[in-house]
Amino acid sequence: MTTTEIAAASGTTARPAHRNPQVLRWLGAYTASTLGDSVYYLALSWAAVSGGSPAQAGLVMTVAAVPRALLMLVGGVVADRLGPLRVVLASDAVRCLATLGLAAVLFLASPGLWVLAAIGLVFGTVDALFLPAVGALPPRIADRDQLARVQGMRGIAYRMGSVLGSPLGGLAVALGGSATAFTVAGVLFALSLPLLCGLRLRALPGEDAGAPRGGTAWRDLADGLRYLRGHRVLGPLMIVILLADLGFVGPLNIGLAVLADQRGWGAAGIGWVLFGFGTGAGAASLLLTVRGRVPRAGAVMGWSMTLGAITIGALAFVPVLPFAVLVAVAIGLLAGLNGVLCGSLVQTEADPAYLGRVSAVSSLGSLGLAPLSYPLTGTAIGLWGTGPVFVVSASVCVASGALALLVPALRRAELPK
Repeated sequence: MTTTEIAAASGTTARPAHRNPQVLRWLGAYTASTLGDSVYYLALSWAAVSGGSPAQAGLVMTVAAVPRALLMLVGGVVADRLGPLRVVLASDAVRCLATLGLAAVLFLASPGLWVLAAIGLVFGTVDALFLPAVGALPPRIADRDQLARVQGMRGIAYRMGSVLGSPLGGLAVALGGSATAFTVAGVLFALSLPLLCGLRLRALPGEDAGAPRGGTAWRDLADGLRYLRGHRVLGPLMIVILLADLGFVGPLNIGLAVLADQRGWGAAGIGWVLFGFGTGAGAASLLLTVRGRVPRAGAVMGWSMTLGAITIGALAFVPVLPFAVLVAVAIGLLAGLNGVLCGSLVQTEADPAYLGRVSAVSSLGSLGLAPLSYPLTGTAIGLWGTGPVFVVSASVCVASGALALLVPALRRAELPK
């Protein structure tokens, strides 16, 4: 069935993603939710630091990673069983109520760190359900030939949330403390709800035939993993994404802070390097939003991962801040490009009945497992220094790009025209 036939069957007219009201509603909801996340994490870190020791604050900040890593794959099953829109709606509603409830508690009393840790556990559990579901929504609101453009728009929204959310949260903390910041986060989550309620999803071809019915969640999960293992493109693509995430996330989040301290760049230097990375990633997302499609997507993804790995390794050996910012722009540009292409290939190659479970596996590395590697990265830097750790991390990223280029089905993968 062609894209036009699918659109006709669903009663919609094919149109570019940036002119599709359904895509724009989804994008508005995703942007509000991303902004809420950024404000929430800043407010949580400030409240934890204010109420305990640095070690206790670190424990509060990392406690959400455990349920997210343990439950991410189950979240994919839930998305396929219940439908992604229901799961996203419920997730944002829970986050809204949790943050507003915590704000009310902080306005009235000074609770212990255990309350913050409990909220972290709630958010980690909700994230495990939200992330696979939000990844399964785009094919239900946009035509297949627009999915790369939708992923580009999503990348821009994510960068906006990261860039604007932290200053917004900082302003809220400065004006009224953590309680005010949590209130702002709750309001942002609330703004996503009417936009999500306005979405009208279309059924995808073959979705009903293969959707999970009866049985246990574990059986559905095993079925999804068997599907991935037997898929010529998605199977190796999941390994590529996992290797890229494990090699990339540690240096960016832990190694950069150590590097800035060693070079004497200070906190401002970290900010400038992250600004360079965000600028490059945003430019890549904008390019894909405008262009809509990249020929030979699999090969371009593999080469961009390989070149990006080289720039990651080079960052540890740049002596001055301006050059480090330029290297960070290159890292962001290449990482943004291959990230959008990975997401687009996942959504165009996956059978609709398995899309939630496939999205869960693809998100597991960066959002579930990689945060758990932070202590290992920090320990390795303490033992061997930033240079060797960045080189090893870059080697892992090179392996991901090489695998993408060596597997014929993945190297030849194309996005729909």
